[in-house]
Amino acid sequence: MNGGNVKPRTVVFYLLVTVALPAACCLCWSWASPASAQTASNHNATRADFDRLMTELSNWGRWGKDDQMGAVNLITPATRKRALASVKDGVSVSLARRAETEPAIDNPRPITRAMGGGRGANAAAVPPDISGASDTFTISYHGFVHTHMDAFCHRAYKGRMYNGMPMTEVTDTACNAGSVYAWKDGIITHAVLMDIPRLKGVEYLEPGTRIYPEDLDAWVKQAQLKIEPGDAVFIRTGRWALRDAKGPYNANQLAGLYITCAEWLRKRDVAILGSDGAEDVHPSGIDGITEPIHALVLVAMGMPIFDNLDLEAVSKEAAKRKRWDFLVTAAPASVPGATGSVLNPIATF
Repeated sequence: MNGGNVKPRTVVFYLLVTVALPAACCLCWSWASPASAQTASNHNATRADFDRLMTELSNWGRWGKDDQMGAVNLITPATRKRALASVKDGVSVSLARRAETEPAIDNPRPITRAMGGGRGANAAAVPPDISGASDTFTISYHGFVHTHMDAFCHRAYKGRMYNGMPMTEVTDTACNAGSVYAWKDGIITHAVLMDIPRLKGVEYLEPGTRIYPEDLDAWVKQAQLKIEPGDAVFIRTGRWALRDAKGPYNANQLAGLYITCAEWLRKRDVAILGSDGAEDVHPSGIDGITEPIHALVLVAMGMPIFDNLDLEAVSKEAAKRKRWDFLVTAAPASVPGATGSVLNPIATF
């Protein structure tokens, strides 16, 4: 990939779309990216900053008042062709964590699997010509362990989901708007790995470590990356390296993005955000908001999230090749009305 940061846009178009919302929650969208001039990163953001960013970073109305695809609209046919052309070696690596089936402090709802009938003949009996087996999975995929995709109806701000969809569209049986079904045709795009532990010369970040925009800028420069509109950005904190080395730990403390990284993502028109944790640093440092990145990305920017990726194998493959970008493909379950889906994203170099 070409080195250097993304050049500031020199042509700016303004489009104002009014959404029928209460004044306190109107997130009108303009096609002007947030100011591109470099400013000192704010390490002491407040709840007022969060509320302001919900408006300033909004993509509401950008792709029409009824849009439910969000920033995935940035993944155009040209984007997919560019991503497919980036494959050089044909080597694929899963980005999904192996199924965690044991209860733990960070996994109160482990995946369960029960074998069904038809497992074949009794050991003492003559086996039939044809036999088989079946089993049943029970997966409560949201949380801090299982790799999954978050849909828009997973989060709301002041009663509104992405694009002004009211949270009343979420009933006892389904999400009538903002569900994962919008992406049933799958995700195919170019992805970049932001390996922050490697940037800092450590195996993993300690729980609670904040990642700031200047860290992201430093990695882009070091890895000679260029982030294009429609790209997926995956943040490695080394969370699974830490867990595998020292065991499960309380998810009240997780390394992750500080709130100010939301503006960094919006400036670059990122389409998908993923991480080996919950994206957000825990604790967030923002009064009353546990996961501000989740809210800003899902609600304001309309950017789906890939939670709890396992980025250890892809980090090793990237380091071997000295190349931190790749094709990513992912297919959520085709379930109408779902708040998300278990996921097995694949990176191909």
